[in-house]
Amino acid sequence: MQNLDFTDQIEFVEPKEEEPVHDTKKYFFYETMLGKIGIAERSGAVTDIFFASQTPPPVGTEEETFIIKEAYRQLDEYLHKRRKDFKLPVFMEGTEFQMKVWREITKIPYGKTKTYAEIAEAVGSRMAARAVGQTANKNPIAIVIPCHRVIGESGKLIGYAAGLNFKSMLLDIEGCKYKEGWH
Repeated sequence: MQNLDFTDQIEFVEPKEEEPVHDTKKYFFYETMLGKIGIAERSGAVTDIFFASQTPPPVGTEEETFIIKEAYRQLDEYLHKRRKDFKLPVFMEGTEFQMKVWREITKIPYGKTKTYAEIAEAVGSRMAARAVGQTANKNPIAIVIPCHRVIGESGKLIGYAAGLNFKSMLLDIEGCKYKEGWH
């Protein structure tokens, strides 16, 4: 397993070997225009953003911390079209391939989309579009790591952990073009 360290807008936090992470995850729920969304953090970095209707809360303590409030503030601004980029510390764990994919997905600009095949090629695995889709489906930090911006080769919406209705709503907020209908 690897941890990421940094991208342009989102800071990927990596615990230092001499300072292992022992904090319990904290999470809190907010009502949004998309329904109830949960945000979790550990040691001052966002670890999860999830649709409560789709995902159970992480193991931990329900508590609204400073970083959770900040993540919600930025998320609310995004949902109301007042923010295009997130500036948050995040902590994600995954394989080297997953980290490459998630890092590449963060490079997709607001209002734009890329295909699974384009992401696969960008991470050096041209034939791994399906593996990119599986990795996107495992993204624990919805919206901030914008897997909703990854679409099928045909331009249609394919796969989203929270469901294609949520994916289309997020793309509509950003004014993205995609073909109607699901694959």
